[in-house]
Amino acid sequence: MSTPILICDDSNLARKQMARALPKNWDVDISFASNGLEAIEAIKSGKGDVLFLDLNMPEMDGYEVLEVVRRDDLPTMIIVVSGDIQPEAHRRVMKLGALDFIEKPVKSSQLEEILDRYGIFCKPESGDQAVDDNDSETSGETAISSLDCYQEVANVAMGRAADLLAKLLGIFVVMPVPKVGIVKREELFATLDQVYDGDPVSVICQGFIGAGVAGESLLIFHKTNIEDIAELLHFQGNIDSAAESELLMDIASILFGACLKGLTEQLDVGFSQGQPIVLGQRTKISELLNRNPMNWESILMIEMGCRIEDRNINCNLMLLFSADSISSLNNYISFLTE
Repeated sequence: MSTPILICDDSNLARKQMARALPKNWDVDISFASNGLEAIEAIKSGKGDVLFLDLNMPEMDGYEVLEVVRRDDLPTMIIVVSGDIQPEAHRRVMKLGALDFIEKPVKSSQLEEILDRYGIFCKPESGDQAVDDNDSETSGETAISSLDCYQEVANVAMGRAADLLAKLLGIFVVMPVPKVGIVKREELFATLDQVYDGDPVSVICQGFIGAGVAGESLLIFHKTNIEDIAELLHFQGNIDSAAESELLMDIASILFGACLKGLTEQLDVGFSQGQPIVLGQRTKISELLNRNPMNWESILMIEMGCRIEDRNINCNLMLLFSADSISSLNNYISFLTE
């Protein structure tokens, strides 16, 4: 009898990768959910004896799913599969009743070892016949767009950056789902001006290049208490403009470096980074953008928000790629959909 498997992730690419990582000789009936609400309904319908659960999703995230499953005693075994690999994320999901935690991208060997450990799937003897390949394309999944690929790659990369920041500073980074789109320069500037609505921001910029790729990283601090950053970085002394600039640069360097390293690991492309620059401190975003020399007509934008829990520290990390970079980037991500 087939085992009902439910894969819950807002990314079409992540769902497909998860399905392909399942043991090829495991007799399963795979269902998919793109958010926690869909997952709960599927479990109640008997479609999720085993649930592979993402954490950062719209509608209802993975933490909320775990809470509902425990509260309502729903019949499912949950293995969390997430790009958010912070130690605190691991601790929280285990406390909420998850069987185990797997970081993205999923490795088949690790997954099979975990399934065997909990008696969910036992590797058959070598002479046993394998059943049909578990492929999401045969289970009602739709085609994967390049923007979906960029979103999932960014999610994993930001997870690496948040993990490094969390370990260095002893904090927990709250990560929303990344936003991805191809926009005109004027559209990007108008959107940012509307989002921050005249509130003072501080912005750090760093250029980067790779084979066929040119981009800029922007880290936009908003509604941020510089004293909170100073405390986390164990800064002592008066916080004047120069000290504030140094503190912001320290956070930016960690996030920029770790995020680009996360992209490198997934896409197998190296990036050279320029020197970070403080574009402005506690000023309007419109004033900073008007001084920015960026003259690309079209931009591939990847926006990753993050917030330090229990601190007044909020920032958006944006990766902006020139239009000329898109064809090269599409080549780098093409293997992900094969």
